[in-house]
Amino acid sequence: MNEIIRIAPNGAKTGGILRTAALVALSCLMLALGACQSSRSLSDRMESKYSLKKRKSSISRLRPQGPERCDLPVQVSERAFRAMLESIEESRGIRYRFGGTSTEGFDCSGFIQYLYSESFQMLLPRTSSELALLGPIIRKESLQPGDLVFFSSGEQIDHVGVYLGSEKFAHASTTAGISVSTLFQSYYAARFAFGARIIVVR
Repeated sequence: MNEIIRIAPNGAKTGGILRTAALVALSCLMLALGACQSSRSLSDRMESKYSLKKRKSSISRLRPQGPERCDLPVQVSERAFRAMLESIEESRGIRYRFGGTSTEGFDCSGFIQYLYSESFQMLLPRTSSELALLGPIIRKESLQPGDLVFFSSGEQIDHVGVYLGSEKFAHASTTAGISVSTLFQSYYAARFAFGARIIVVR
């Protein structure tokens, strides 16, 4: 019995080899890009990610005549800034409460919202990821008292505090409530993303 052997044309063989080579090349490229991305620090990745988003350059403030739109960073008086520092001291020890926005209990963004409203009449967004879109991004070495500091345990901003100077920041900690921590502490050093400037003390 004669067997008929079908041989694919040379063009079909070449096409298959080219497709395989293209897939291998694409896989290598994806691995290289992944390695490049993972080699960047969290701070660099988050700063890059949030700088590409639409950042807000103004905010509303409550005035006797009603809300007024102000450019960021907002100029505040030394007296108002000192009052904010006193408010932080008075708030220390208030318990953490998820979704909390009052002295009955705060979460991190609720505390910031309360603090800047009471001290500077600023109407801030509610969540830490929304707060992270306000004003210019500031690197750790350029932080000034009053700047917001942001942290991430993944690929999104999930914690916020207010910078006090000397590597210290005030925030609502899930374990200690309203407290002061340092950027040197290993937990926060590993999760620091960037700062943002929404006020300037004049």
